[in-house]
Amino acid sequence: MREFREIIDEILLSRGISSPEEKEEFLSDSPKRTYDPFLFDQMEAGVDLLLSEIKKGTRICVYGDYDADGVTSVCIMCRGLDMLTDNYFYYVPDRMDEGYGLNIKAIDRIKASGAGLILTVDCGCVSYKEVEYAKSIGLQVIVTDHHSIDTTIADCIVINPKKKDCGYPFRELAGCGVAFKFVQALQRKADLPKSLLTDVLDMVAIGTIGDIVSLTDENRTLVKYGIKAIQSGRRESLNALERAISLSRISSESIAFGIVPHINAAGRMGTAVDAIKLFTSSDEKEINNQVERLINYNNERKKRQNEAFDGCAGMVDENDKFILISTNQIHEGIAGIVAGKIKDQFNRPVIIATPTEDSMVKGTGRSIPAVDLYDLLNRHQELFVRFGGHKGACGFLMTAENYELLREGLIRDMEEEYAANPDLFETRTEWDGELVPGEVSIELAKALQQLEPFGEGNPAPKFRISNVRLGQVVFMGEDRSHVRFAASDENGSAYCVLFRKAKDYADLLAGDQNVDLIGNLSYQIWRGEERVQFITDTILEH
Repeated sequence: MREFREIIDEILLSRGISSPEEKEEFLSDSPKRTYDPFLFDQMEAGVDLLLSEIKKGTRICVYGDYDADGVTSVCIMCRGLDMLTDNYFYYVPDRMDEGYGLNIKAIDRIKASGAGLILTVDCGCVSYKEVEYAKSIGLQVIVTDHHSIDTTIADCIVINPKKKDCGYPFRELAGCGVAFKFVQALQRKADLPKSLLTDVLDMVAIGTIGDIVSLTDENRTLVKYGIKAIQSGRRESLNALERAISLSRISSESIAFGIVPHINAAGRMGTAVDAIKLFTSSDEKEINNQVERLINYNNERKKRQNEAFDGCAGMVDENDKFILISTNQIHEGIAGIVAGKIKDQFNRPVIIATPTEDSMVKGTGRSIPAVDLYDLLNRHQELFVRFGGHKGACGFLMTAENYELLREGLIRDMEEEYAANPDLFETRTEWDGELVPGEVSIELAKALQQLEPFGEGNPAPKFRISNVRLGQVVFMGEDRSHVRFAASDENGSAYCVLFRKAKDYADLLAGDQNVDLIGNLSYQIWRGEERVQFITDTILEH
């Protein structure tokens, strides 16, 4: 059997981390991988323009987005402005009425509010038409964004790591990461206190995790320090939300599945402004009111999501290679979540299309790893009024008469893709390494925590335990859908738990044949006692 350090080294090597310096940086509690914000093309110009306009007394509008990345980006940028002026406000478009990004009606409202400069966060880089309109009515625009630029870039100062010749060495920052780098540049240029940066690191961590960008390189540094900031409890509004949703351990997973959904629920079911008000408030009464609002939004989101999923899943033909669902029986705010759940269940790319009040069609799509949804939709870009996204998720707006043309085109495209690759929809069970039962130890489980934060680009390690006997099988839960058991070979035993899928593996759990297990390790302290369990995802015949 191997020492736990050998197993950790094997995992790091499989993730391209081999030199002592790389290992030290990856495992460090105080990583140092970060870059000078002024490496961004136009960063200095953007900061200089903002400071100049503040000095002139110009009213500033911070223009954001309604998801967790957008909300945290607004909070970060507003905190930076707090140190310089109170002559600013923020604007977040309504998901239902306005949709994502800059829009003409919003620009008119911003102008009427007395603003002279719009500073975007998490949006704006391809809003060429809208920026031209803003300039035509006397507004200046600075864009901070992180989205891909496949069409005409806005003709203004654009700070985006994905911009051609951007100059910044890391392309995968979230919108909140770009906002943070802008505030970092602002802090240096205006000689503001460095505490400004530590004040907003919690927001950077939440937005970065929420936007599912790669948790590698500088993002790993930002999220590690951000999680520490959350754990310090310095933001009372975040403490109140954690208490209300019974969040005990702060990790990338608990942020992703606890904090982020409540922020997103505000933008889906009500207004993202409620989430911004929560994180920018220090008043106990307002904090409690806003926490209650977010919890109510999330409860309503879950209820509507479950109802919509049941309805949409019943419309699916399992023979379809591309699932397209057209329905007016779904709340637009949860269409993307439902599309994702259907994608997971049927292992097919999915689009849910909903009609709008002005006879248009809004589409939301999610895709499996083997199918590039952005590429497929981009082949039909002439059909869209607006279109954007990436490989795994896209959205579009189109006229109703074009929907059938899109449907026919996507079905034809997928038939061609499938003909070229008949294994397209095969599910693959993958793991990072092999363990024997005796290697499942508290020391290994604790060492694995050093690989956190887990997420996109750095998933929690999965292991395969092969050729083991199962014993001490105990079913749990009212419906006996959970089970705990021991997995043994000649070298020792490991205690295992399988959640929700006990019925799927009833024969293997009851049989006497040897099996293989795939899952990950969980370290817990239960009633003051340390313990490790192998959280099983899959049981296979050996």
